[in-house]
Amino acid sequence: MGVPLRQQLTVGSYLIQQKIKGVKKYPLVLMLEPLFRCNLACAGCGKIDYPDEILDRRLSYEECMQAVDECGAPMVSIPGGEPLIHKEMPQIVAGIVARKKYVYLCTNALLLKKRIDDYQPSPYLTFSIHLDGMKERHDASVCQEGVFERAVEAIKLALAKGFRVTVNCTLFQGENAEEVAEFLDYVTELGVEAVTIAPGFSYERAPKQDIFIKGKDVKELFREIFKIGKNKKRKWPFNHSGLYLDFLAGNQSYHCTPWGNPTRNVFGWQKPCYLLADEGNAETFQELLDTTPWDQYGNSNNPKCASCMAHCGYEATAVEDMLKNPLKGFFVGLMGPRTEGDMVPEPLPSTPAKRPDSKLSSIPVSVES
Repeated sequence: MGVPLRQQLTVGSYLIQQKIKGVKKYPLVLMLEPLFRCNLACAGCGKIDYPDEILDRRLSYEECMQAVDECGAPMVSIPGGEPLIHKEMPQIVAGIVARKKYVYLCTNALLLKKRIDDYQPSPYLTFSIHLDGMKERHDASVCQEGVFERAVEAIKLALAKGFRVTVNCTLFQGENAEEVAEFLDYVTELGVEAVTIAPGFSYERAPKQDIFIKGKDVKELFREIFKIGKNKKRKWPFNHSGLYLDFLAGNQSYHCTPWGNPTRNVFGWQKPCYLLADEGNAETFQELLDTTPWDQYGNSNNPKCASCMAHCGYEATAVEDMLKNPLKGFFVGLMGPRTEGDMVPEPLPSTPAKRPDSKLSSIPVSVES
């Protein structure tokens, strides 16, 4: 299945507009994080490691709409915490849909059966359901038994009601390529639209620090997964560009472009990205663009970013590469990631960037065609 053509055309039109306008730093996906509170305590997540006064904070409907309008990205991802806990979430989603933005509501699905009638199926709304593997693997990842079965039940219910549904999968230490391939087969057979997949980022606040897979191990794992897919002629519907998948397999050398997925949360606009929580915040999106020392981040520039290959940092880079090298993007998309031969070396530190010009960095609110 994959991303619908309608959405591809909208995003493609937006990208072309940014190129025509000469915009150097533009957002592709707004990471709108309206709360940190969650009903799970996953081993690889540090989002709930805040005092109660922070966990009890929420972005209001008005603050969320302001962030969507201010940023102007064509897609909005709503992570957390657990978004379905937020009492205004149906109103927030409806407001984003009314703006004809594509919204991915990320959820562990524990509350979805109870809350699903608060939402209406729309081509602009997708439930992105967290699954880190088959039953044993996923329940161990979220540190609670029975979550996998409840998530699968919710997926089936949402699909039956006509909602768009994707799966968001994070890989950790001890992954087996055959088991990951089995999982991809399983969710494809369930009928989900697409799968987002990436190695876990080693949050400093995460309760367990020995579960993160890093460096060459990540690339070898993805090569094995993709090799199985090719040998068995699988058509897994990934929610990624072909070049990002090729990057995961060690065939592309990319610098992070964190401004492609800016984060607005209860503290403000988070510098520099969704994954680093202690680097400061900005009051406005434009201030985030103008004052963040972007050249100080990335896996070759900052030890906190070492081994990060998360899609919130590198998918936008891959999309930019595809725009610059469409033939490369076409052939990688057609043939799939290369699974043999030498891997590319890690990127050298990037050249310190000039502070972006405010005129070039202004993103129009209405970018839909």
